[in-house]
Amino acid sequence: MLGRLCTNYTRHQSRFLTTLYQQQRYATSSSGNAVTDMTERGLVANITSPDLIQKTESPTAIYCGVDPTANSLHLGNLVTLMGLLHFGIHGHQAIALVGGATGSIGDPSGRSTERVPLGRDILEQNVAGIERQVHRFFKNGTAYALGRGYSAETKTPKVLNNYSWFSGMTALEFLGDVGRYARVNTMLAKESVKSRIESTQGISFTEFSYQLLQAYDFWYLYQNHECRVQLGGSDQWGNITAGIDLINKRRGSADEEEEKNNLENRAFGITIPLLLTSSGEKFGKSAGNAVWLDETKTSYFDFYQFFMKTADADVGKYLSMFTLLSKEQVGNIMDEHQKNPEQRKAQQLLADETTELVHGLDGVKKAQVATKVLFGGDIGNVSGQEIVDAFEHDSSRMVTLDRSVVVNGNLDMVATLAKATRSKSEAQKLVKAGGMYLNNIRVTDPRHKISESELIDGKVCVLRAGKASYYIVNIV
Repeated sequence: MLGRLCTNYTRHQSRFLTTLYQQQRYATSSSGNAVTDMTERGLVANITSPDLIQKTESPTAIYCGVDPTANSLHLGNLVTLMGLLHFGIHGHQAIALVGGATGSIGDPSGRSTERVPLGRDILEQNVAGIERQVHRFFKNGTAYALGRGYSAETKTPKVLNNYSWFSGMTALEFLGDVGRYARVNTMLAKESVKSRIESTQGISFTEFSYQLLQAYDFWYLYQNHECRVQLGGSDQWGNITAGIDLINKRRGSADEEEEKNNLENRAFGITIPLLLTSSGEKFGKSAGNAVWLDETKTSYFDFYQFFMKTADADVGKYLSMFTLLSKEQVGNIMDEHQKNPEQRKAQQLLADETTELVHGLDGVKKAQVATKVLFGGDIGNVSGQEIVDAFEHDSSRMVTLDRSVVVNGNLDMVATLAKATRSKSEAQKLVKAGGMYLNNIRVTDPRHKISESELIDGKVCVLRAGKASYYIVNIV
């Protein structure tokens, strides 16, 4: 059922959604306050002071850090990236900080066991991968925002690596510049530390000191990049407040009342809630696997389908959090969706918007082509190159075979080479049972030979084994 709906939508754009864009695409604007806008969208868990709203009435700099524990970000990171994007399109300087140094230590927040330390080579590869990905996100995100009516004056985000300032610091310098301002009783009171101390494994001094490293990051950016706000997930509250405390102590804050009124120099924190689905599952997890922002780890199709499969109870929330559609637009979409929820109009728009945000318009097109192919739609108007491009990073679904093997080759052999079946005999049985398709057309002859004319643009064919197992054969 979902397959038919996806196919019909990609063939005929929904009249409702088209009208919505024509009437309201530019209803959004970059006016207003980033914090209040994010709060309305459900993107704020807590702020260190209500004065942050007044502080962000004028341009400032905000940073969010991510440790390179993998070579790609995942959907859990998308929540905080959306926070940075909101600040950027509201005229603030967004800073994404990659933890080339802190990544070698490991943040104990939200963990019951210590992280396995990464080797320097792996760490550097992860840093490079995440830096590329963050740059691409902001490039696509800025283009996406412009297409939704936001200002073209958005500042170019900065992508920094804290290894650049920690690599030359000695242990004595760290103890003198950071350690002397820290109070152990305060550090012990942090939730991330308390929970680990009470566990059987305990916590190492390395992870115990992590909050001091992150605190110094905030101080360094405060001093050198005029950064006054740190953003993070709700599990980062302790680390964020440690940074604010270090800034206050190193600045030698003046009279408390005077300092309260000094918005120019004050540091603030803002956290984004841990996002759970309506069923209580952690957002971005599918059968225990993360949904990655890297298309070589999670294909365009699988990324797109994650949002297409969003539960009705969650889709309105996700439209507010992961798109730049206005409150009115989301309300209209949900009103229309609730009239005919089986048509999944809200999920379709959510998938289109988030895929464009992360992968650009080209990624949306590839995801839609893949959806049409893999759900048995009419692919007569899809070119062979479009199919190849749509599955270029999807090694689980596309195999490359030599032309001499495919053209005039027996379908049973090609199906076996494409791993659509385990053997030629299994392929023949499947044909006899009516369960083998070539380019979504049922094959009835168990000895069928694939002709040149059956190749799409002479370069690709689509095999379907059974009800829903599709395999793309790229001919070279």
